[in-house]
Order: sequence, then structure tokens, then C-alpha cells
Amino acid sequence: MDRPALADFLRRRREALKPRDVGLLDGSRRRTPGLKREEVALLVGMSTDYYSRLEQQRGPQPSEQMVAAIARGLRLTPDERDHLFRLTGHNAPRRALATHHVAPALMRVLDRLDDTPALVLSDLGETLAQNAMATALLGDETRFTGLAASAVYRWFTDPGARSRYPQRDHDHQSRIQVAALRASVSASGGSERGRAIVSELLSTSEKFATIWELHEVRNRFDDHKTLVHPEIGEIEVDCQALFTENLSQALLVLTASPGTEAAEKLALLQVVGHQTFA
Repeated sequence: MDRPALADFLRRRREALKPRDVGLLDGSRRRTPGLKREEVALLVGMSTDYYSRLEQQRGPQPSEQMVAAIARGLRLTPDERDHLFRLTGHNAPRRALATHHVAPALMRVLDRLDDTPALVLSDLGETLAQNAMATALLGDETRFTGLAASAVYRWFTDPGARSRYPQRDHDHQSRIQVAALRASVSASGGSERGRAIVSELLSTSEKFATIWELHEVRNRFDDHKTLVHPEIGEIEVDCQALFTENLSQALLVLTASPGTEAAEKLALLQVVGHQTFA
């Protein structure tokens, strides 16, 4: 772990970021350029003291998971992320078509969306980042690990995942999920993770196996869908997806037509957030 170089790199990347680059308000006049240490800590999900010690060359070696979080928080490019891993004494993650490092361009757009649900997904249906509105609507989908991180896997193994859609749409969603998984596995040349999901589902879900045999291939996102919130009920949303150049990640934005009941429900959701309804 190269503490002096790490401290210098973190400080320079922090100072290069402006509050509006990460979806924060500029606020009052700042005495120093860039973000404050406490703002980076908030973005990363660590204590201000821990982050400050890293910049002061006296912090402990962060775990690989924490380094990945710092890379996302500082909006690092893939090359900068790999450099950060090496500075902290870790091997840089293997470059692949699919990566859990959110594309900076998608992250910049996500940072600016706070009035409608939006989330960044991998090609395997893993939620890499989501804004507060998406968390209020769908729950924290970044908490899942292992094969369960994939929405496709959860769809066929966890009834709770299917509860976010009306029962009448389950068959349609099942075929979309399987067709999207096949497209992802094909595009990645049969990635190890994609093959593992397919193999496990073929052995545990008869429904998945039946649909897999249809050999359907398509994009996973409908232009319009109905979601179910446990307190508010059904919400009809329009879906817009912005893909990275290699199609390995997508920013999915969910909106409702102005003046509709769905728009009113999303507005209510923005106000109450994660509160439990009476």
C-alpha cells in the first residue's frame, strides 16, 4: 500500500470534483476547491474519519469492496479505478465486458435525477446503483450478493421479487427475463457468471428450464410497465434506458405521464420515501 501516493491521488480526485458533478448543491462559497471530505465519505458510505485518515497517510488498508466504493464515489474512470486498486495494495479487477464499476457517464446522469426513480443495471440484471426514488419504489436492490444479485436469478427463486409486478404480468416478465439473460450470455461469449446463473436455474426452476428451451433473445426493458408498491399499489410507468457503448450497463429511468394517477403516486413516494404508511 503506497500511502503517500494514495493520499495524493484521493485528494486530487476529490478536489477535481464539483458538487454538481455528483448531484449535490453548491451551497455557500467554498474555501477550497472540489468536494469536502465529508461529502466524499457520504457518497462512498464510510465515516468521514476513515476517509480523512486515508488522505492523511495514516489509514488502514481498505478492503477491495471499500476500494470499489471509493472508486464509484469519486467517479473514477476504469483506468483510474485500476490505479486506485494498485495504490491500496490490491490487484486491479480483471477487465471484462461486464463490470460492477458503474460507467462514469451513467453515474453523472444518475446524480442529476432526484425526482423520478432511476437505477443502473448490469447486463445480468444486477443493480449497481440507484437513487432514493428507486429505493423507495423497489427497495434496496444493491444489497444482494452472489447469484441473488441478479434480478433474473431472484425472479425464479424468490417470490418477493415477483411481488413487484402484478400477477397478470408474471408470464410476460418471465419470458423477458430469460430472453435478456440469453442475450447477455451470448454477448459476453458465455461469461462465467452468466453460465453459473443459467446452470443453477436450469437445475432448480422447472419454469426457467421450459422458457430457456424457447431460445428467445431480446432486450429486457419494456417501454411501459406496471409496478406494485406494497403501500401505494400499482403504478404505471414509462421506461427509458440509456446504454453504455458496449451494452454492458444501462441507466433505467422510470417516469409517469403528467397529470395521471401514476404521477401523483410517484410524487407521494418522493415525499414519504422509506416511511411506513399508516
